Amino acid sequence: MVRRCLLTFKPFRIFLVGIGFFSLCFLMTSLGGQFSAKRLGDSPFTIRTEVLGSVESRGVLRKISDMLEVIMKRIDVLSKLSNTSDSHRLEELSSALDRFQPVGLVERIQAIAQNVSDMAVRVEQILQRSRSSGKAGQCDIPKDPGYPDCASKVDWMRARWTSDPCYAFYGVDGSDCSFLIYLSEVEWFCPPLAWRNHTSTPTPGTAVKKQAVLRSDLGPLLEKVGSGKESLSFMRKRIHRLAAQWAAAARRLDQRLRAHWREQKRILVHVGFLTEESGDLFSPKVLKGGPLGEMVQWADILSTLYILGHHLKISVSVKELQGFLGFPPGRGSCPLTGPFPFDLIYTDYHGLQQMKQHIGLSLKKHKCHIRVIDTFGTEPAYNHEEYATLHGYRTNWGYWNLNCKQYMTMFPHTPDNSFMGFVAEELNETEKLSIQRNKVNNMAVVYGKEASMWKGKEKFLTILHRYMDIHGTVYYETQRPPEVPAFVKNHGLLPQNELQQLLRKAKLFLGFGFPYEGPAPLEAIANGCIFLQPKFHPPHSSLNHDFFRGKPTSREVFSQHPYAEQYIGRPQVVTVDFNNSEEFETAIRDILKAKVEPFLPYEYTCEGMLERVNAYIQHQDFCHLRAQFPSANVSGSWPGNPPSPFIPLPNSNALIWAPNITMPPCWPPLTALRLLLAPDSHSCISTCQKMGLICEPAFFPFINNIEAISGLDIQCESLEMEMNHMFPAVAVESSECFLQKDPLLFSCAGFTAKHRRLCPCRDYLHGQVALCRDCV
Repeated sequence: MVRRCLLTFKPFRIFLVGIGFFSLCFLMTSLGGQFSAKRLGDSPFTIRTEVLGSVESRGVLRKISDMLEVIMKRIDVLSKLSNTSDSHRLEELSSALDRFQPVGLVERIQAIAQNVSDMAVRVEQILQRSRSSGKAGQCDIPKDPGYPDCASKVDWMRARWTSDPCYAFYGVDGSDCSFLIYLSEVEWFCPPLAWRNHTSTPTPGTAVKKQAVLRSDLGPLLEKVGSGKESLSFMRKRIHRLAAQWAAAARRLDQRLRAHWREQKRILVHVGFLTEESGDLFSPKVLKGGPLGEMVQWADILSTLYILGHHLKISVSVKELQGFLGFPPGRGSCPLTGPFPFDLIYTDYHGLQQMKQHIGLSLKKHKCHIRVIDTFGTEPAYNHEEYATLHGYRTNWGYWNLNCKQYMTMFPHTPDNSFMGFVAEELNETEKLSIQRNKVNNMAVVYGKEASMWKGKEKFLTILHRYMDIHGTVYYETQRPPEVPAFVKNHGLLPQNELQQLLRKAKLFLGFGFPYEGPAPLEAIANGCIFLQPKFHPPHSSLNHDFFRGKPTSREVFSQHPYAEQYIGRPQVVTVDFNNSEEFETAIRDILKAKVEPFLPYEYTCEGMLERVNAYIQHQDFCHLRAQFPSANVSGSWPGNPPSPFIPLPNSNALIWAPNITMPPCWPPLTALRLLLAPDSHSCISTCQKMGLICEPAFFPFINNIEAISGLDIQCESLEMEMNHMFPAVAVESSECFLQKDPLLFSCAGFTAKHRRLCPCRDYLHGQVALCRDCV
């Protein structure tokens, strides 16, 4: 009735508000400011400590209740005057009040009135808990040597508990009792309170694990992806276009995995760069040509996780992220108290930053569940916050102190990270035959959708034009960009299916040197093109190129697409110096003579990506990972070398783990381990590559000991343990040996002229570099 009168009869509403406002103000003032609000209209009220547990507080509630009853009676009286001759006096009163009342006062007072009853219930609950807690003094700050920070944390809460709404969410109300309850039951700074009921609620038995069953129908996934943004529409179209390809791959993989039980995981995918909070810079660019590589990868990740049979949630906003994770409202000052709702979270650097901002304390505890989709990779020296800060590796992107295998890259350019990848469209045998019949031998397509990429390229384009017709796909709105020479046939930005048809006709796909490591060259090679790319002298890196500056990697890039050069190579990939006109022209003539078939590495097929990601999900566990270190005192001189668990590998300078030694649990399995000693000035990446192997950072804990060094016939006069991303290693000019002190700094990357590094290498499957022979 109160609300109805307030809303329907303005003079009485104003009169009521005036009475209620001045009455409430009188009550609050008379009680010495025992009730305060951060701002008029805030809910709930902030109740200061001294009002709680007192007789006076109950009197306050009674007075407020009595006053509200009086107000309601006056409403009844006033409502009867609405049709009397006195109504004009009320209108005059209303006009007068309108002239001096602050803007929004009525609405604010209404908000206070609506929350008074809630406040009363809240305070009564507090009082009941206080009465049930026992005698006075039970809320004294405990002096327990096992909890030395308790008193200081209570002091902090007294001054700052209103700084984040999450404290009120957990029941903090400004009293010392509520502080102690929070600090002992939500956080861990104070001892459990004896007067609290610590009888834990019976927890249900361990949830029954469900088996993951491969899916082939992507229709439900398309509904999960949603719409409303150009980026989401692009991803939906890609998922739909490749649906038949995914389904066929799922059926093939199902035949291979049928004998293996796979656990269904609860997975959240939070695409941070598409959120409004990060600016969503990609959606407006979709119709203008990109960059689309990230969205290609995310669409394929969603398809992979869904087809593998996992329980999938998708978030493209911070609000959705908070809702899915179930964290308390506010700025992340409070931890999550319940069980973590997901086994895995796939996100990106933007999403990681958003999680830090809104999850706060809980991020450290639960970050082992996170997988970061990271286009260019993050090396350990940049990932370790303290080390990066002290040694000049701090950037805007690194310093998260994750296990570096939690970063998942688009290409396998650094084994310190996990290779996630994406897929390229596969051709059936009929399509391959059709392409070979319809290839135009003198047709070239240029890799460059933006006009700026063509600037300064006319010299070698002129050479190419002597031999081939050149086609471009440069985006423009009104008129042809002047950077594109007149002899180039520009098609403008093409839809994916039309671009595929263009590539199926072309003989050559030409790279300008940028963008680096995109999906387009693989798609061109899969459609029967030869990819011609520039060689970089000197190699591009964060030291000499703006694009890499600030990225958490020191990797040197020797060509536009290192993966294509290293793992595919000639005849499908030709890498030459574009500044050498003679070398460039010779390459063109060789390409005209070459005959190539469409080619796609297995790891970039749907089946290859399903196989790889399935192995990660089932085997990678960063929540229970324990690095192993030698227990001996490693400082000073080493009197003698103990026997090594390694034995020489026949016909090689590598060592393998001895089969008679008990193998600790590890993935990849230790049967794949090959131990090498790198030459000075060589990284473990290049050392393993020269032997046809891959550096495996998961094996570092097993070679970070004197036994591994002694197995290489190295005598150590001294052995030190330090934080250094080059260690374990041996000094070149002395017999000093060095072990790694911090497992987060185990790194395949990095080299120095002062040390020879101990390198853990492994074998790998042909066409699936992420997995060893015993990994599947």
